[in-house]
Amino acid sequence: MNQRTDPRPDPRHVRRAFSRAATTYDAAAALQREVQQRLMESLEYLEARVPEVVLDVGAGTGHASALMKKRWPKAQVIALDVAEPMLAQAKRQAGWWKPFQRVCASATALPLADNSVDVIFSNLCLQYVDDLPAVFAGFRRVLKPGGLLLCSTYGPETLIELAEAFHVADEQPHVSRFAPIAQFGDALMMAGFRDPVLDRDLFTLTYDDLPALMAELRALGATNARLDRRRALTGPGRFKAAAAAYEPMRRADGKLPSSWDVIYAHAWAPQAGAPIREQGQDIAAVPLSAIPIRRRPG
Repeated sequence: MNQRTDPRPDPRHVRRAFSRAATTYDAAAALQREVQQRLMESLEYLEARVPEVVLDVGAGTGHASALMKKRWPKAQVIALDVAEPMLAQAKRQAGWWKPFQRVCASATALPLADNSVDVIFSNLCLQYVDDLPAVFAGFRRVLKPGGLLLCSTYGPETLIELAEAFHVADEQPHVSRFAPIAQFGDALMMAGFRDPVLDRDLFTLTYDDLPALMAELRALGATNARLDRRRALTGPGRFKAAAAAYEPMRRADGKLPSSWDVIYAHAWAPQAGAPIREQGQDIAAVPLSAIPIRRRPG
């Protein structure tokens, strides 16, 4: 695919962005912590089961890994992230009283044995992979039969105001592309997961101005990761035009809104011997009308 029209995420850019954000991430990650808390509520689906091995994919600074180690002290908890500086920060969460392992690797190539993991937890990581079916197939490979997958990702309405404002400034993409909820559900089904349940939240965060929003995105490492992104710095003229285009969206309270569309999913690995569906064969679509919208603020 020609780079000029390639919306896939650039894995090297993702790694660099999150490496740079390792020391600033926690201070900016209020939304990410809220999504993590809501995703962790689904651990209750395990009921009385106590996992032996838990994998936190895209663990970042390790807060979820630490909470799961506290929840299951005897479990082996593995914090996996593509950015080594993030895992260095996670070491602070893995104190001597609740140690967990830290592994630098990609979600697309898990360095774990087949059928070795009871729970995979992945909070706001999967928007940075370009082949969801392949990633879910890898998740299924390492999960034990009947293992639980919990994950969240950003949906297509994320940063829609920012995308619209910059579209006025130039025709280059300034916001990463995010998979719609039906595509996310299809990818789960394609990999052979059982009984998937998808939920959705739409959060609205507010900012004083466009520079404040851009500064927070840099602090989170959530900069535009598209392969077809503009490689040069956005000039002052384009930035000024984007800021002017954002102004009509300012709310009655004087703040600029920023939408964050969050998709949650939980599903179960099938029993041993179940085939992985191949693309184009026996792929079940997830109709939007059948997907519960759990919390959508008015």
